[in-house]
Amino acid sequence: MKLPEQFINRMKEELLSSQVTEDGFFESFDKEALKGIRINKSKVSPDRYESVLKNLAPDEDIREIPWCDCGFYTSAESSGNSPYYHAGAIYPQEPSAMLPGQTIGAKPGDIVIDLCAAPGGKACRIAEELNGEGVLIANEISANRAKALLRNIERMGIPNAVVLNEDPINMRRFLAGVADKIIVDAPCSGEGMFRRDPSAVKSWERYGPVPCSELQDSILESADIMLKPGGELVYSTCTYGVLEDEDRIINFMENHPGYEVIPHPEIKGVTHAASGSKLPGSMRIWPHISEGDGHFCVHLRKAFDSECETNELPSYTVKKRGKNVRETEALLTFMKDILNEDAFAKFKARAEEGLLIRGEHAMLPACDEKTLGSLTVVKNGLYLGEFKPKGRELVFAPSNSLALTLKRDELKDSAVISYSYDAPELTRYLKGETLSTEPGSKGNVVIAADGFCLGFGKRSADGMIKNLYPKAWRLM
Repeated sequence: MKLPEQFINRMKEELLSSQVTEDGFFESFDKEALKGIRINKSKVSPDRYESVLKNLAPDEDIREIPWCDCGFYTSAESSGNSPYYHAGAIYPQEPSAMLPGQTIGAKPGDIVIDLCAAPGGKACRIAEELNGEGVLIANEISANRAKALLRNIERMGIPNAVVLNEDPINMRRFLAGVADKIIVDAPCSGEGMFRRDPSAVKSWERYGPVPCSELQDSILESADIMLKPGGELVYSTCTYGVLEDEDRIINFMENHPGYEVIPHPEIKGVTHAASGSKLPGSMRIWPHISEGDGHFCVHLRKAFDSECETNELPSYTVKKRGKNVRETEALLTFMKDILNEDAFAKFKARAEEGLLIRGEHAMLPACDEKTLGSLTVVKNGLYLGEFKPKGRELVFAPSNSLALTLKRDELKDSAVISYSYDAPELTRYLKGETLSTEPGSKGNVVIAADGFCLGFGKRSADGMIKNLYPKAWRLM
């Protein structure tokens, strides 16, 4: 690969000053970029990791990515044809990009903001750690990229996410001091992507790193305003330049002296900045030292005694009952038809606390929408589906987002039709074709791949299953 001369000269100086060997660095740009698969921890238990990976790549030795406890190297094509992909059991992701999601250490109940979230790999990893408790606010300033983010949030079965399409400067007007943790995977000059995306070289030659550094400063300022005292901030880029990495954090910490670096010596496979270096405790992935593209990551903690505005992010709660009785009954009738007794009781309790019915639509918001003010909200929580008249009755038509949040052990045996990974019926279902089973009871069913829910169907008494998989998501 022909690299810009200015980039070569600068990197020789930076490698020397950081005491990282230059040997093999420039040659690494001519090597094939590595591929990775991250397992969805909220859907796949650790004892099933191996079987899932073997189905994806039967002839391949399974190798763990050292800096991600659910990430694996793979040479398998990570196209959208796999039933596991459609079920949200896996997320194809460049190995280095898994580092920030591991570093931030989200916990159930946290309020976490991902300020630059598309296409969603880091946001989805955070949501898996939340495990349905707390709120993930995933933001993307580009409207087109926000659509890709939404698709991945839905595919991975995340019920407690707010997806925004906003400038971080606007967000801080409404979300000051709400976040326990914030992740900033900042827009950057993309030097770590050179071998994966040749167009990144042309973009670098045209724009360089300086405009990115100015934008990075602005995003970090917004993050500080939205972060609670004692909160944690992870900053990452896929570039090598000190200007966009260490210098930005040093500048930020000088302007906000209450921050400290949290080191992560337990994270393996990365290069840790030692004491005496420019930013001790920060981490880098060098492509000639580690198995991944170039990446920078640092974890900060805000002082507990920081003076800043603090707010709550209240949950949406039902203000009064009496309206929407028919709609609520239709929804509960549907859910009782497919859920086992324990799961239905939990769903009913959740609906009684925070079911929002607006017109013919039903949803479980992740937070009170009033908190979000005039922000551009792409999605708030879980969209359940819509109500349709059928004669004098009202029936509930579920969204596929609902199906993807369900787990096999929540469902009645009679409501699940699960096929093995390589069964031709799964391909037919994902293409929108009608399926058939043995004649028997009619009603709503969930189609699954090895127990991982894909979507809904409607079974008739003769065993024919009407395909309800969304047209926009079907295989061609």
